Amino acid sequence: MTSIRPSRADDIVAITALLEAYALPTADLAASQVAFWVEEEGGRIVAVVGLEQHGGTGLLRSLAVSPLHQGKGHGQQLVQSLEAEARTRGITGIVLLTQTADAFFAKLGYDVVARDTVPDAVRDSAEFRSLCPASAICMLKPL
Repeated sequence: MTSIRPSRADDIVAITALLEAYALPTADLAASQVAFWVEEEGGRIVAVVGLEQHGGTGLLRSLAVSPLHQGKGHGQQLVQSLEAEARTRGITGIVLLTQTADAFFAKLGYDVVARDTVPDAVRDSAEFRSLCPASAICMLKPL
């Protein structure tokens, strides 16, 4: 059985390892304001997703699901949990950058948008400025 919960300080090693396994950005985690949620199974973290809040816009950071747990709905469950939490925080839209998961996010209601349509605060984030390549696809979902 799995459970989703906010991450704890002692989860950072497992979160970092899972993100690095997919070559996702970790360089700014210690200094950033990313809130993570993890999905556990048998006491082990099997999936993670992060949220950075920039005013009324959220930046979805680094969804990763361990290879043995892919295709079982873990990613979708985490994104839905993140969206529910974002609504409680007054976030009205979530932006993300992806190089590989645009079809996955499109199924969840995210649309491709031009980077210059994203609020300045999000464009000024480390993820937009330097961590993700300019070739990454920008997507948005209004909440």
